[in-house]
Amino acid sequence: MTTETPHWFTSSYSNNGGACVEVAANLIASCGVVPVRDSKNPHGPVLDLPAHAFTTFVAEVKTGQFGTAKGTR
Repeated sequence: MTTETPHWFTSSYSNNGGACVEVAANLIASCGVVPVRDSKNPHGPVLDLPAHAFTTFVAEVKTGQFGTAKGTR
């Protein structure tokens, strides 16, 4: 457990009416995790992803591994 405060941000690519997530990359070096939360519920649960898992996820999103979000739910 850390006493550091996450510095939350939303991607500049997120412009979809609030249906996005926020991440706090400032805890990677000290804790090895990337906290992720729902931007619509900032006081809700936080998922702490191992840094390598988050990096892999982002890389696969960029290569289209998960398709597009259009028309899915």
